[in-house]
Amino acid sequence: MDILVAATHNKGKLAEMKKILSGFELRSVGDYDGGVEPEENGATFEENALIKARAAYACSGLPSFGDDSGLCADALGGAPGVYSARFAPTPHECNLKLLAALADVPDEKRTAHFACCIAYCDGDTEFTVTGRCEGRILHAETGTEGFGYDPVFYSDDLKMSFGEAGMDEKNAVSHRGRALAAFAAKLAEMRKNDRK
Repeated sequence: MDILVAATHNKGKLAEMKKILSGFELRSVGDYDGGVEPEENGATFEENALIKARAAYACSGLPSFGDDSGLCADALGGAPGVYSARFAPTPHECNLKLLAALADVPDEKRTAHFACCIAYCDGDTEFTVTGRCEGRILHAETGTEGFGYDPVFYSDDLKMSFGEAGMDEKNAVSHRGRALAAFAAKLAEMRKNDRK
């Protein structure tokens, strides 16, 4: 089984990734010396994903991938966007800050989307894929599943918050699920070409 190094220490994210990339042995960058997550100072999800994938490859020497994702609220001009993880000190505080920023925004203007970019690096090849899902921001946290902004994001596909959805339900429609599916397809294509 091929090994892939994921540039994350986030256990929730790693669990999602393992379910979708089940044909690979997935390892965390934290399993390697020097496997720290680099500073994400890119201006886009793609730039940040590439920074992480390159750093994971540099410390592991194995095919690696990094992802960057975030929540983009239309009423806030796309914020928190690439700053989603750094919007506030903790995930719960991020949710509270977002809800406070949208306190006076009516339902019809609370539209938002999650975006995810996955970047791959193996020393010779680099590529990126993206995924996106649409929804809106609720008025309060709903549900206890998932992580991050899941309890405040109402999915148009699922007709419930990601905080109420089981992992399989969420993975079927989420930004990361869609990006990982595209990533898995690209890896399968690379394997097929390697065999030719």
